[in-house]
Amino acid sequence: MKDVNGEPASVPSLIFRMNLKPYRASKDSTHINMKQILGIVVLGAMSATIFAAEQGKLGYQDTPMIPGTKWHVHDGERPQPRIIKAGEKFSQMAEAPSDAIVLFDGKDLSKWQKSGGGEANWIIANGYMETKPKSGMIRTKDTFGDFQLHLEFATPEKVEGTGQGRGNNGLNIFGRYEIQILDSYENKTYPDGQAGAIYGQFPPLVNASRGPGQWQTYDVIFEGPRWNEQGEQTRKASITLLHNGVIVHNKRELIGGTTHQKIVPYRKHAETGFIELYEHGNPVRFRNIWIRPLGEYDQTESK
Repeated sequence: MKDVNGEPASVPSLIFRMNLKPYRASKDSTHINMKQILGIVVLGAMSATIFAAEQGKLGYQDTPMIPGTKWHVHDGERPQPRIIKAGEKFSQMAEAPSDAIVLFDGKDLSKWQKSGGGEANWIIANGYMETKPKSGMIRTKDTFGDFQLHLEFATPEKVEGTGQGRGNNGLNIFGRYEIQILDSYENKTYPDGQAGAIYGQFPPLVNASRGPGQWQTYDVIFEGPRWNEQGEQTRKASITLLHNGVIVHNKRELIGGTTHQKIVPYRKHAETGFIELYEHGNPVRFRNIWIRPLGEYDQTESK
């Protein structure tokens, strides 16, 4: 149902337009005002329709089915992850281990570049970096294989927008495998697109998000896919993720690459790749980013 401007009509506007008046029985009248009853029934039906339409905006039903599940990519009917309150502190400002590479120490962007090359020009202030409008995504200058990564982020303190339009960013591994960054505190969206989701594939086990403007942590363990000499895939990529100290993915195997509204099959690629951070028009902040190679058992030297 739409109003005179072509926008969805609100319930109050519908009541006003129907000009319903409360029924009062007179001393000599016990009949029921059928016009009022009919109006109430119609109003209830229209309210339900509007509510359903609003719910329908949460995601999509015309996207591909995610293999091994009964859900579409970005399915708004997929169950919302259970909300929990994470502990007050876990790995905030955790010092990097001796074999880690510090990607951002709050001082400069010397380890980063624009996604297509060239100097990264995000904002540096007070020990954090912040996305710069229309500056585009940035990526590491170096490439990495299987790794452990620590990253801290804060979505804008001033709440603007809803769903995917609120504090949107992403940690994109190898430019192929994205872990979503979003303000998911009292902000519903399609579950495979909320904070901590493996974008377009798997929602987090729980929603451990902190409020807008608060610093949050991602601790990631990533193992990339493998192919043999014949080009046959021998291993899928997997992600373990702790969001604010809470496991939200436990060695979760990916079904392929990640992107909006699509399924991206695996394609053979190098065992190393860049780490990217998105820029979606929201002033998201980052600090204390470091990475270290996983290594292998029974090795005394790092590769």
